[in-house]
Formats: sequence, structure tokens, C-alpha cells
Amino acid sequence: MSRREEYEEKTEQLLEPVVSGLGFELVDVEYVKEGGTWYLRAYIDKPGGITVDDCEAVSRQFSDILDEKDYIEDSYVFEVSSPGLGRPLKKEKDFARSIGEEVEIRTYRAIDRQKEFTGILKDYDENTVTIVYEDETEQTFERADIALIRLALDF
Repeated sequence: MSRREEYEEKTEQLLEPVVSGLGFELVDVEYVKEGGTWYLRAYIDKPGGITVDDCEAVSRQFSDILDEKDYIEDSYVFEVSSPGLGRPLKKEKDFARSIGEEVEIRTYRAIDRQKEFTGILKDYDENTVTIVYEDETEQTFERADIALIRLALDF
């Protein structure tokens, strides 16, 4: 496990009780370097959406824990935000909640000369994802081939 993955996992373990205690769902945690600065980001959600005040409440409570535990060696910026409308599906609960919803899939390599697919999420397991197109045909993708899967945005 990489140092980045260790930080993300440790953060998730410590943050989950804080987030759920406030009535929110912890969607994801990421530790990334952007423009020379490390960011520890927590994405939270709730029915009806997250407000700036919700993010601030989580940030205030968790900042003290981060200071106390001090498990991240680098200097970094801690951010809490909403996952946004087109949030990626990453965890089991994301897939379960999205059955019957329209999703966008991007693959690493072209399949039949295309890399982007949109359909209704029909099924998934630890290795595959199946969608149904408007014409009722189905397509199953290997998870290892999927670069991104997220809820489709309709405007």
C-alpha cells in the first residue's frame, strides 16, 4: 500500500464517525498533489445536498483530530466539499444506490472504436459493470477497463 493510500485509509477511518455523527455520508477521501501542494480532500453528501455550513462543521471538528493524530508527514491543505452532481461511483454503496440510474462510463482503451458509453446501470459485481442502452441492448465492462464511471448529467 502506498503512502497516499495509507493516508486516505487512515483519514477515512478517523473521519467516518465525525461525518456520520453530523448526519452526513462520507463519499470519498483523496490525497493528491496539485501544483506543488498536497491536498487532503473529504467529500461528503446528504439527501438534498451539502451546504458550505455543512462542510465547515466537518472541517472544524476534524481539524482538531488531524492536529492531534499528526499522521501525515507532508504539509497539506485540508478541504471538505460536496462530491458534485457528476460524482464518480467508487464504492459498493455508490453502485447499489445508482442501480436504474443513467451513468457515463469512460474506458482506458477504445472498445469498438469508442471510449465513452452512456446507459442505465443494470448490474455490477467486484469485476464487472453492466449497462442497458436505449435500444434495450446490454453491454458488460470489466472494471479493470473502466477509467471513470459516474452518474450522467442531463441538462
